[in-house]
Amino acid sequence: MTDLQQYIDKASTLIEALPYIQAFRDKVVVVKYGGSTITGEAEDDTVLKDIVFMESVGINPVIVHGGGPAINRRLKELGVESHKVNGLRITDAPTMKVVEEVLFGEVNAGLVAAINALGGRSLGVSAKDSGVMHVRKHLAATPDGPVDLGFVGEVSRIDAAPLWDLINGGMIPVVAPIGLGPRGAAYNVNADTAAGEIAAALQAEKLVFLTDVKGILRDPQDPESLLSTIRLKEVDALLSSGVINGGMIPKVEACVRSVRAGVRKTHVIDGRIPHSMLLEFFTNEGIGTQIVQ
Repeated sequence: MTDLQQYIDKASTLIEALPYIQAFRDKVVVVKYGGSTITGEAEDDTVLKDIVFMESVGINPVIVHGGGPAINRRLKELGVESHKVNGLRITDAPTMKVVEEVLFGEVNAGLVAAINALGGRSLGVSAKDSGVMHVRKHLAATPDGPVDLGFVGEVSRIDAAPLWDLINGGMIPVVAPIGLGPRGAAYNVNADTAAGEIAAALQAEKLVFLTDVKGILRDPQDPESLLSTIRLKEVDALLSSGVINGGMIPKVEACVRSVRAGVRKTHVIDGRIPHSMLLEFFTNEGIGTQIVQ
């Protein structure tokens, strides 16, 4: 292939993306950036490069991030044992302090710095401090009855106004999933759930979950069994049969909730693939699993 042909192919790729760019211009896209896929290094992070590219062509990205692995490391360093019920971390007051320090002071700050280093304009938001996310105490349902998880919250209300202020000001909001709970206390919120609620409140065009798996597989042992599209009416059967299981359950539940609330499309894609969001948004083929009405 000649050098000229390489450039022609690149130009053709841009032209293929043009109708998608036009369709998404001025629309909001909420991206749940999973803790297991975050690098935080600007030069190596193709996810953040994709997000800066989207903002540069007129799309309004909003990031909601996790941080479980970083929290686990910090708790281990401090010699604090961590236990989970139904996948949610039991969070006493000292653990909540660590959660806040890691999610906002480390993960959130690192993502903001990386975006700014790539030429984007970004601002970190603790959903507690800005009043974006109001929560009530979450009690985990178990066969032995409800379990108090401490400072773990479930979303009761989203105030999207502070996020709109940032979006309209040309900023990329980066949201740490820390909610404002009873008596002004900080509460830990499942980041998948937070992303779904924020997408619904913003009436986002898309909600995207970046994970460390290919998408939703009909057979977990067969990487070729990817379900490229799931309709809402199919979700219950996939849940009851165990096709959707484990950590994928809160993601799919957030997709269902947000689609019912007006989000047009939701996606579960492999954030380890370089430029995975550009492949999903701006090419004819796409990757991963989309969950739609």
